[in-house]
Amino acid sequence: MTFATSLELLKFHAVAYTIYALIIVSTVAWFGYNLTRKEKVKSIVRIPFYGYIAFLVAGGVGHHIFTYNAIPWVAEDIMRHDVKADQEVNITVENHKWQLPQLPIKIKAHTKVFFNAYSKDLVYGFGIFRKDGSMVAQMQINPKHKNDLLWTFNECGVFDITSTEYSGPAQYDEEGNDKMFVKDAIEVTGCEGGKK
Repeated sequence: MTFATSLELLKFHAVAYTIYALIIVSTVAWFGYNLTRKEKVKSIVRIPFYGYIAFLVAGGVGHHIFTYNAIPWVAEDIMRHDVKADQEVNITVENHKWQLPQLPIKIKAHTKVFFNAYSKDLVYGFGIFRKDGSMVAQMQINPKHKNDLLWTFNECGVFDITSTEYSGPAQYDEEGNDKMFVKDAIEVTGCEGGKK
C-alpha cells in the first residue's frame, strides 16, 4: 500500500477545504439573499436548501472517510495499542538542549518509529521538518511526563528538528538564532530505487 506524505495531503486538503468553504459561503449568501427579498420564499424553495446542507454534511464526512486509508498516521493512532514499533528513539531535553542518541538518527523508510521524549524542566515541542521548512510531524513535550510520537517515514531524506513550542527567551542566542534547531538530525534511507 502506498501512503501519501503529509505534504501531499496538505496540498489535497487545501484544495478540498477551499471548495468546501466556497460552498458554505455560497449557502450563507443564498440564505442572506432570501432574507432580504420582499416576497416570502415558497416552501418548495426550502427543499433545495436542506438538500444543500445534507450535501455539505455528506461531503465533509465523506472526505474524511475517503482520506482515512491514505493518511498513514490515522490507523496507527487509532490502533496504537496493537502497533509494535520497529525502532525506538529516546530523546531528553533540558536547558534548551536536545540529548539525542546519535547524530544523525538513522531510520529505514517505511518502519514504525517510536519517539520517546522527556523534558526535565520546561514545555518544549518536538518538530521534524523537511529542508523546505514544511513540517513532517510534531508533538508537545510536557515536563516530567511521558511524551511519545509514533511515526512511519514514507519519504526518504535528511530532516531537521527544532522545538515547536516557545520555551522562553533562552531558546534564542543574542543574534536571534534558535538554539534548539538541529540541522540534519534525522536521516531516512531505503526508499525504492534509492531515490530520496
